[in-house]
Amino acid sequence: MLTIEHLSKSFGGVHAVQDVSFTAREGAIHSVIGPNGAGKTTLFNLVSGIYAPTSGRIMLNGEDVAGLAPDALARRGLSRTFQNLQVCMNMTAIDNVMVGAHLRLNQNLFASMLRLPAVRRMDVQCRAEAARLMEFVGVGAYKDADAGQMPYGALKRLEIARALAASPKILLLDEPAAGLNHTETGEIEELIRKIAQSGVTVLLVEHDMKLVMNLSEHILVLDYGKTLAVGTGAEVRANPDVIAAYLGAPA
Repeated sequence: MLTIEHLSKSFGGVHAVQDVSFTAREGAIHSVIGPNGAGKTTLFNLVSGIYAPTSGRIMLNGEDVAGLAPDALARRGLSRTFQNLQVCMNMTAIDNVMVGAHLRLNQNLFASMLRLPAVRRMDVQCRAEAARLMEFVGVGAYKDADAGQMPYGALKRLEIARALAASPKILLLDEPAAGLNHTETGEIEELIRKIAQSGVTVLLVEHDMKLVMNLSEHILVLDYGKTLAVGTGAEVRANPDVIAAYLGAPA
C-alpha cells in the first residue's frame, strides 16, 4: 500500500528526516513513534504532500507520489487528520463531514447554481453517507449540532469521520488520542480497530504507548529524524536503543 524509500527532508541545516525507509501493509495498523522532535510529524507531512522531500521516494500503490499536492494524494486514496483539530467550528457537525467528500462531488458551477435534480440527489446521498460515518465513529448524536457545541473527544472522532468521507485506502492519524481521558482513549482505540477491519490501512503517530502496543502490527521508531528501530510491538519494547531514547541512557 505505502512504501517509503530513503526519505529525507532538510530545512536549511536542520535534517528533520534522514534516510527513512518503511513499508505499510494493506489493511494493517502501523505506528510511528519517537521522542518529541524525532521527526514524526515531518514524516507525516511528507507522506501527505504538505512538504516535498529533499530526497527519496514515497510509493503509493506502486506510484511515486513524492511532492504531489494533498488534493492529488486524496484522489489517490490517502487521507489524514491533524494533531491540532482542524474542524470548522462555525459549521454543523454533519457539514464538516460532508466537506471531506468534496472531491467525489459534481464540481459543475452552473449545475450547482441552478440546483438541478442531479445535484440535489447527490447532496442527499452525500448527507446520508456523512450521517452513516458519524454513526460509525460514535458521534451520531451530534448530527444536527454545531461543531462548536461538541466536546473535545467527540470533535477528534468527527475529524476522523471527515477524513473517512474521502473514501481513503490509507488513513494517517496524527495523535488521535492527544488530550483524551482514559474512556475516550479506549473509544478511539476501538474506532481505529474498526477502521482497519473495514479494509483501510492505518498509519498512526501517537505518544500513548499503551494504545500503540495494543493496536500496531508494525512500528517505526524515529529519533532525531533517523530510524532507530523497526519491528513488532514486542521487538520494539525490548530494543535497548528504544529504551535509551525514551528513558535516557544509563549513567
